[in-house]
Amino acid sequence: MAPAHQEPPAGTTVPAGDRRPPSGFSVWRGRRPFWGGLLLLLGGGEILLTEQASISVVLQAGAGGIAAYLLPVVMAVCGILLLANPGQRLFYSVVGVLVSLGTWVTSNLGGFFVGLLLGLIGSCLAFGWLPDQEPRRRRRRGPRASAPGD
Repeated sequence: MAPAHQEPPAGTTVPAGDRRPPSGFSVWRGRRPFWGGLLLLLGGGEILLTEQASISVVLQAGAGGIAAYLLPVVMAVCGILLLANPGQRLFYSVVGVLVSLGTWVTSNLGGFFVGLLLGLIGSCLAFGWLPDQEPRRRRRRGPRASAPGD
């Protein structure tokens, strides 16, 4: 008689149901709009980096240029606040969208479109995130049942 629980042979895959429980970071990440906040933070950082480009590359638009540095900082702060305080995600994501769109005019076409797109996508992800939704699991297709008459 074989024991009730046997280890799978070496070199075989473990079924999806036998995975280990999530780590501390995975649990923390699952409780907040992580990817939205991270993309918004990266978008603000990218726009700030393009402000440091040489004058022959930079398209200077706007008066004074203070908004060129202020708006990406607000984007980055909104990204950090999305990660730190997910309860206010709707406010931070709306501010993130508006500020990201403002960088189109003030900050080299939104960091040459890269920071603008990162900010918009991150804000939209954060706006659509639902805190009480269960994580999605992959559904495994079993063998198809044959139809009667086959």
